[in-house]
Amino acid sequence: MKEIESLWDEVRELSLGTSSTTIDHLPSPPSPLHFLRNYVSPNKPCIISNAITHWPALFLWPNVSYLSHSLCHSSVSLHLTPHGRADSLVPSTPTHDSLCFASANVQRVPFPRALDCVLNSQPGKFVAYLQQQNDCFRTEYSAALGSDCDAHIGWATEALGCLPEAVNLWIGNHFSETSFHKDHYENLYAVVSGKKHFLLLPPTDVHRLYIRNYPAAQYSYSEEDGEFKLEMEDPVRYVPWCSVNPYPSPEAKESEMAKFPLYFDGPKPFECTVNAGEVLYL
Repeated sequence: MKEIESLWDEVRELSLGTSSTTIDHLPSPPSPLHFLRNYVSPNKPCIISNAITHWPALFLWPNVSYLSHSLCHSSVSLHLTPHGRADSLVPSTPTHDSLCFASANVQRVPFPRALDCVLNSQPGKFVAYLQQQNDCFRTEYSAALGSDCDAHIGWATEALGCLPEAVNLWIGNHFSETSFHKDHYENLYAVVSGKKHFLLLPPTDVHRLYIRNYPAAQYSYSEEDGEFKLEMEDPVRYVPWCSVNPYPSPEAKESEMAKFPLYFDGPKPFECTVNAGEVLYL
């Protein structure tokens, strides 16, 4: 195990330039060349301050009335789960230990109603999250909110050599949680209001996620009785997903650590909190 731990440290130092779990925090936007050379090429994450402070969105979007008025005639995709964890592993039945990959119940609703659901979420009853990942900002929001932010981030566009393939807007609350997963794209994650906490692993640690195939399922939701039902897809479809829950309950912690030793006994993930007005590069 000592040899493996040494190799982990060497790989991290080679790709990230450091063996610590501290992410670089830049006080101002880098030049395109600096960004490409020091972060994009080595696959190294960083947080950038003062990159979006000129966006009107920073002082307009935290105003609930502004959003509701601007989007009063817009319909958006609202995701509902009983606990705030969409696209995650859950028991396939309440009395069964086997896991499935559960997707949220998705409804097309007027934005004011969707925002009200987000603000009034209660775990155990429902948790609402506007989390569509299909270029939803440009398809659902930009007609009303497009002038509140830049269409792209210039220094990043120049460094990456292309415009954004997708621009998404996510609106959630402190109950919203995203399970461990891997992205296949370059990401610039800009926080406009609130904060978002991340656990990050370098691509060389993919084996520590114990990616396995799980049967796909989706939540249905009855507004009449407020009940969720988890329905398995038919025909069965399997989704490769990370098996590790980095925050197991106290009751499950010992069992989880025994099942996934490469994660729990290996180097700690990189942790960072991205605050309003900051941008995380992944």
